[in-house]
Amino acid sequence: MSRNAGLTTIPEDDIETHIATAQSMVTRTVILEHDDGRSNTALAGTGRRFVSTVSTGSARRTRQVEFSRTVSDVPPVDEMLSIPKHALLYRARRGLAIALAIADDFAKQSDLESLKSRNRASPLSGDDALRFKALLSASSYVAAFTFAAYLSQLLDGEVEPVADSKEPAYEFDTPQDALKSLLAGLDMAISGSPDEIALNARAKAFARTAIDGLLQRRARFTGLAGFAEAHIRIEKDDFTLNGFEVAPGEKRKPLVMSFKKPNEIIGNHIAKYQAMKLAKMLVAYDFDRQMNPFVELGGFLFTFIGDGMPGTGKTILIQMIAGLINDYCRIAGYNFHYENFGVDQISSYQGKSGQNCKEFVNNVVNPRAIGFGTIDDIDQVAARRSDDRASAGQHEVTAVLMESFAGASTVVRGNCCFGMFSNYPENVDDALRQRAGARWLVDGPQSRDDYIDIFVLLAGKNHDIPLGSHSLFAGQEINRAVAASYEGHERPREDGLVAVWDAFAKERGEPQTMADIGEYLYRIKRAEPRFTGRAIKNITDAIKLRAMDIDLPDEWFETPEAFMHKSYDDKKAMIEDLRGPFTIDMVLQEINRYADSEFRYTDKSDDAAVQEIVRRERQREKAVREIEDMKRDGRWQA
Repeated sequence: MSRNAGLTTIPEDDIETHIATAQSMVTRTVILEHDDGRSNTALAGTGRRFVSTVSTGSARRTRQVEFSRTVSDVPPVDEMLSIPKHALLYRARRGLAIALAIADDFAKQSDLESLKSRNRASPLSGDDALRFKALLSASSYVAAFTFAAYLSQLLDGEVEPVADSKEPAYEFDTPQDALKSLLAGLDMAISGSPDEIALNARAKAFARTAIDGLLQRRARFTGLAGFAEAHIRIEKDDFTLNGFEVAPGEKRKPLVMSFKKPNEIIGNHIAKYQAMKLAKMLVAYDFDRQMNPFVELGGFLFTFIGDGMPGTGKTILIQMIAGLINDYCRIAGYNFHYENFGVDQISSYQGKSGQNCKEFVNNVVNPRAIGFGTIDDIDQVAARRSDDRASAGQHEVTAVLMESFAGASTVVRGNCCFGMFSNYPENVDDALRQRAGARWLVDGPQSRDDYIDIFVLLAGKNHDIPLGSHSLFAGQEINRAVAASYEGHERPREDGLVAVWDAFAKERGEPQTMADIGEYLYRIKRAEPRFTGRAIKNITDAIKLRAMDIDLPDEWFETPEAFMHKSYDDKKAMIEDLRGPFTIDMVLQEINRYADSEFRYTDKSDDAAVQEIVRRERQREKAVREIEDMKRDGRWQA
C-alpha cells in the first residue's frame, strides 16, 4: 500500500491474497437470516405462501447462496457463461476481494489490527472489548460500502431502474459477514431475471439501493472519520473512492467542448459581463473549508436563467462560461466538471427521469470539484405542474430541480452553479423559474454597431473589402457597454411595469427611501401576482451581487499562488477590500430588470394563449362553412 498527498493506492498483491476467499463466496456460501414465518413453497393455485401463526421473530435459519449458479441460470442458459454474465460474476468476485483489502487497510490505519492481535492472545474485556467491537463493526461497514460502490461504478451500461429493489439484510459482525449479506442480497435481486439486460439492470439497481441504505446507517458507527477523508485508488480497475462521496454511476470523462472567448460574443453585454464574473467567483472556492467567500459575503450566483429568441447566443454563452472556468481550473490544478441535462435523459420508465436528473445535480454539486451544470431548452425538459399533456418524466425533472435549487436540504457551498436556458421561458413552471437567482436577457446584437461587428467577426479575413466608417469592436468594450446596459434599466421597459412606474411616480415621485422601494414592490405585486417573496429575495441577491460588482484583477488568476491557492481567510480579506456599498440606482435597476422579465413572460404566455384561441376560432368557422356546403349538397349526415 502506498500513500501520496492523501491518496492511498491498494497494490494488487494485497488484493490477490483475498481472491480465494472471494471465489469461495461467489461459488457457495452459507448465511444466517431471520425467519419471517413464511413457507418457501407457494400454496397450489394461489401464488401465496403459508404463514405460521406461531411467532418466529427471533428465529434464524441458514440459507445457502450459490451466486455463480444464479448468474448462469439466467436465460439464455449455456454451459459457457456469456460476456454479460461473466462480467457480473468477475466484478462481484473482484469487488469482494477489493473490499476485504480495503477493510484490512482500515484496520491498519486504526487500532483494530493491534486489538485483533491482543484478542487472539487473550479475550479482551472492558473498554478495550467495546472499542474492539466498535472498530470491527466499522471495518465491516467499510467493506460493505466499498463492495456496493465498486459494483455501482464498474458495472457496464446504462440501465433502467428496477421497481422494488430491496435492501439486503445487513450484517456487521465481521467484514466477511457484511460482504456475505450483500452478496446474498445481490443474489436475491438478480434471481429470476428474464434475460441478461434485466440481470445487469437489477445488479446496478441493487448496488444503488445498498449504498443508500448504508449511508442512512452511517451514523451508527464510530471510528469512520479517517475513512471519510480517505482517497483510495485501484489503478487496474480505474476505481476511486473519495470517502463516502461515491459517484452515483458513470465515471467522468474529460470535457470536450468548443470553447468561446468573450471577444467572440457580440451584444448580450450584461449577460457576458456577469458570466465573466461568475467564472472568477467559482474558482474562489476553498476546498479545505468547502466554502466560497462570495457565499459568506453575498453576491454568489447559484442559479440563473437565460432567455431570448433563437439564434441570439445562448449556446456560445455556455461555451464561453465553461471555457473561462476550465482555463482557471487548469491553472489552479482544480477538477472541473461540466454537464448538460437535456431531453435525451427523459425516459419512458417511471422514476428514471428523476433519477437521471438527481444524478446530474449530484455530479455538479460534488464539493471536491468546480461544477457548472446547464439545462438547455428547459421548457422542453421540465414541465409545468399544471400541464396534463407533459410526460411523467418531465414532471419528475421539475420536482427534482425545484428541490435541488431551493429545497429544505439545499446547501450552497459556492463550488458550482446551474444555468437554465430557454427560448420560451414563459412555458417553464412559475415556481421553478423563480428559483433562478438571476435573469439574463440573451437578446444578441442590437445596435447598428453590433451588427457591423458581428458581420466582420464571422466573415473572417479572406477578403479585401474596406471596413468603412466604423470603429471596429468599440461598442463591445465591456465596462462602457455594461454601464450603458444597466442605465437602460433605470426606467421599466415592459408596458405592464411602465404603467405601475408611471402611477407611482405621479403620486410619490421617484423612489428615494426604503419605504418608497417597498411601496413600489407592493404595487408590482398587485399588478403581477407571481411577483412573490421569492422574487424579492432574488432581487436582493442581485443587489448584493452589484455591491460585489468588483473586477477581481486578472493577475489573481494568472498563477495559483496569487489568489486561488491562498487560505480561505486570506481570500475573503482580499475580496472584502474591493467591496463597496450599493446605491438607490442599483436597487431600481435590479428591480426593473427582474420585474420586466416577469411581465415579459406573462405577456408572451398571454399572447400565445390568444393566438391559440384565434386559431381554434378560425378552425370552427371553417368547419361551419364546410358543414353548410355539405348540407346544401345533401352530403351531411347528422
